[in-house]
Amino acid sequence: MARSVWSGSISFGLVNVGVKAYSAIRDQSVHLHQIDRASGTRVRNQKVAGHGGPPVAADDISMGYEVADGRYVLIDPDDIAALRPTSTRSLDITAFVELSAIDPVHYERTYWLAPAGDGAEQAYRLLLATMEDQGRVGIGSVVMRNTEHLAAIRPYGGALAMSTMRFAGELVPREDVEDLPERGDPPDDRQLALARQVLDSLADEWEPDRYHDTYAAALRQLIEQEGEVSEIDDGSSPQGVGAVLDLMAALEASVRNEGEAEAAPGRKRSRKKAPKSPASPRRTA
Repeated sequence: MARSVWSGSISFGLVNVGVKAYSAIRDQSVHLHQIDRASGTRVRNQKVAGHGGPPVAADDISMGYEVADGRYVLIDPDDIAALRPTSTRSLDITAFVELSAIDPVHYERTYWLAPAGDGAEQAYRLLLATMEDQGRVGIGSVVMRNTEHLAAIRPYGGALAMSTMRFAGELVPREDVEDLPERGDPPDDRQLALARQVLDSLADEWEPDRYHDTYAAALRQLIEQEGEVSEIDDGSSPQGVGAVLDLMAALEASVRNEGEAEAAPGRKRSRKKAPKSPASPRRTA
């Protein structure tokens, strides 16, 4: 049974909606521990002073901000704790914005919001219906686990969801990445037409259940087989770094292969079971 990670109220205008937040994310990562081969015991990290010095107790540890090589400003952990915001029981919506105006790069983690008791259900349904009708998202701030988050309240799957968001200062601007190409001259019409054909041939509905973490699945299989690594095949194969690809050849090959597949006997045009990649062109030395 899922447990709520935060409870409080959504406030907008003079309306308050009591809610409970439940994580909408299930971690499917496989967590491994380090084991000493000789003794078979678990390897643990230990805080020590210097290189190979004695262990240091938690009460004897201070914090430091490095201002130069080997020079630190020392700060007491209690002083840092005093600066942390305390958890609040209110999320004040300060603006309603268009859902399409928020780029997905801002979203961080999502939580389901459920009404906190029967008395909150009417106001909850009113907020949900209004936001669905207007296509808008409520923006505000919330403190969870002593950390302040920018948050977006939005309709999702017939209920309300809260997504914590990245602050603008956390996003790396485009100009800070040197390797990003300039837009340059547009491609010629023939290249663009062929590229459109490739994209059209792969057009499909978004079905998230079709995509899976193949690495985690392979790792679980490896664990079940108790280390029989030679029998594990995750389907991956290394690809070397070759010379420059012929863009036109790649586009033409993709269109040609799709056309041949369409013309194959017994082929029916149906929704794809899994996404396919355009045919990889031969690399030249």
